[in-house]
Amino acid sequence: MLTVDEATRRVWATVRPLPSETIPLPEALGRVLRKPQYADRDFPPFDRVAMDGIAVAFAAIAAGQTTFPIERTQLAGQPPLPLQQPHAAIEIMTGAALPPGTDTVVRYEDLILNEPIDGPRAAKLQVLPPAAGHNIHPRAADRHQGDLLLPIGTLLGPAELAVAATIGAATLAVTRRPRVAVVSTGDELVPITETPLPHQIRRSNALMLQAAAQQAGAVVSVFHFDDDLAALQAGLPSLLHEYDAVLLSGGVSKGKADFLPLALRQAGTEELFHEVQQRPGKPFWFGRHPQGAVVFALPGNPVSTFVNYYRYAQPWLLAIQQPVASPAALACAVLTQDVSFRPQLTHFLLVSLHSGPDGRLLATPERAGGSGDLASLLPSDGFLELPADSEHFAAGTVWPVWRFR
Repeated sequence: MLTVDEATRRVWATVRPLPSETIPLPEALGRVLRKPQYADRDFPPFDRVAMDGIAVAFAAIAAGQTTFPIERTQLAGQPPLPLQQPHAAIEIMTGAALPPGTDTVVRYEDLILNEPIDGPRAAKLQVLPPAAGHNIHPRAADRHQGDLLLPIGTLLGPAELAVAATIGAATLAVTRRPRVAVVSTGDELVPITETPLPHQIRRSNALMLQAAAQQAGAVVSVFHFDDDLAALQAGLPSLLHEYDAVLLSGGVSKGKADFLPLALRQAGTEELFHEVQQRPGKPFWFGRHPQGAVVFALPGNPVSTFVNYYRYAQPWLLAIQQPVASPAALACAVLTQDVSFRPQLTHFLLVSLHSGPDGRLLATPERAGGSGDLASLLPSDGFLELPADSEHFAAGTVWPVWRFR
């Protein structure tokens, strides 16, 4: 039986980055960038006015002038025409390009505007600006033309899409979405729309895996097979050839009807391990088809399925979307209560998470009735990974945490 570390190494050894595709910018949310994006011009591309007010030449203020006739008004988006008289002002709006001949902006709050019905308009300064350049966002203050803005491997969120739009990237090269088949197995499982008999349950694991894989960026199809070797032999081969990953739930332990390991081997899948030194989820089976999918065959108890997915399958799904995959740094949390666990197994302990007054992430164990207690996931935010070489884990100790919220 493998240790958790060795199982992780074998899973990670199968990571192969997916190919890229080019898609329209509005469809790129949540995708991974595969071609770098550079500034097509300076940010900002001109001396940008940062306040509504008047634009003036600071030299006039330095010479003692405090009242300025207003030549005209310039709005954002209008071409910046030069100041005609060096002792005059141009009324200016936020976002406008600074007019030639001016170098300072005085905001409305620091002015008194004189706006007679028939005479020329003027502005009297109530607060003097400290220096030239006041209330101006200088050209190229943020980025220069040619600067790298979005490197390869960037996960594209709303801010990244906005930057791409700013530089005119109407399409982006991104990683193709993983294609995942989710397969539930078991005679006891019925569709979620049916009322189960006393000896039956609904197919909740399949929905959980579907939702979790979609959240990780995958395109998911869902299938179900009864505990029948012939049905598995007929149905599995096409999935192993058509998908990047197959996530199975149930049928991998040592029961009389647990046919999955045999059916997977008969379909040409190489078994890389079966059983891991952990709780929950010890019967986990993992393999790889030479012409197709990587297979995560997870134990059928819902908490076992859930924990194994987030511990092994989701990091793999995220890694194959990166151009160069490397293990992500794990977060850690402080255990808030003493915990004892006697079996020599890595223990995945369900916890709720919150920040302490000192800013540390605190992990409080949640009550769980075993790997069949699906409802124990509701108050939990993640699970601590407690090593197999200890039996007692003291409050205040720090352990790796796998978050699912």
